[in-house]
Amino acid sequence: MAQFWQVTYTWRLREVMAANGMYATSDIIGHLAEHGITLSTSQAHRLVTGTPDRLNLTVLAALCHILGVTTDELIDTNTHLVGVKPRAIGDTERHPRRARNGPVIRPVRAVITPPPGADDQ
Repeated sequence: MAQFWQVTYTWRLREVMAANGMYATSDIIGHLAEHGITLSTSQAHRLVTGTPDRLNLTVLAALCHILGVTTDELIDTNTHLVGVKPRAIGDTERHPRRARNGPVIRPVRAVITPPPGADDQ
């Protein structure tokens, strides 16, 4: 049976920043600059207040170093089973043109001929 999982995550940057005495979104900008990462005020605001879909690993590593945490403390992940899809049972083949332990079946080459009476013109 094929299992389908849903992965969810919680971005905890704001909580971790507060635990480290950083309460303004702009507080992280200077620390990131020390690690060679330049973010605008609006980028820092989105990073702290929102949940990023994509995140540069250099930024993630710098945040972990600045805040003294691991990625597990910064990103809380959860997975749960969504559903199960039964697999086919029987004589199903992955490659329909090749029978199990048999010869390769090749298509017959088509021969294109002009329609009758086409030579008269």
